[in-house]
Amino acid sequence: MPDAAVELILASSSPRRRELLHQAGYRFKVRPPGPIEDASIRRAPSAAAYVESLAYLKAMSAIETHGIRKGLVLGADTAVELEGRIIGKPRDEDEARQILSALVATGDSTGRAGSVHRVLTGLALVDAGAGRSPPWHGYGSCRGRQATRLGKRWLAHDATTVHMRPMSDADIHAYVASGEALGKAGAYALQETGDRFVERIEGSFTNVVGLPMELLERMLKAAGHDPKDFRDVD
Repeated sequence: MPDAAVELILASSSPRRRELLHQAGYRFKVRPPGPIEDASIRRAPSAAAYVESLAYLKAMSAIETHGIRKGLVLGADTAVELEGRIIGKPRDEDEARQILSALVATGDSTGRAGSVHRVLTGLALVDAGAGRSPPWHGYGSCRGRQATRLGKRWLAHDATTVHMRPMSDADIHAYVASGEALGKAGAYALQETGDRFVERIEGSFTNVVGLPMELLERMLKAAGHDPKDFRDVD
């Protein structure tokens, strides 16, 4: 029988993550995290370690900010990795243009040739009803796509390879001017009109959007729950 006492709580203000959960039929509350200081995390040894660690800090921030005492708190963070460089959300339009230019290699006079990058999303599930969760001690928790239990927290990530189409400078400027590039990791939205710049992906589509739904199901199971217990529909 479903455990009505256990709630899923999304520690994110992202409308895209809310939409993905709604589309899958999940019941959940939204409790955004407070400000996160990620200066030390930027020294993470890998993009995977970076997104997992930041997802965990977001979950813990939501717990502390809202005084959450029960439920499974879900933190998430998405970033782009290009040749070992971690790319997050652009601060402004100038940075958005710089990011998009970096995501494609310089081509001939006709424009820019397409290139390849990875999109990674880290997830953290924290059981807020199990007492104080272990503090963050660095990056040793990374275990690829398998959820790893550390006390009452589970961390994992997914990665999707994205092959870009050629983009001209005019394409980049017009897209950024539309406003769609802001607030998106990598400065583009695959689920919106940014898909016209993507040739193909290898891996999870929902991971690129910001919440790998297949991974979430595996993590809920690793935490001892049936994902159906959190959904209104199958």
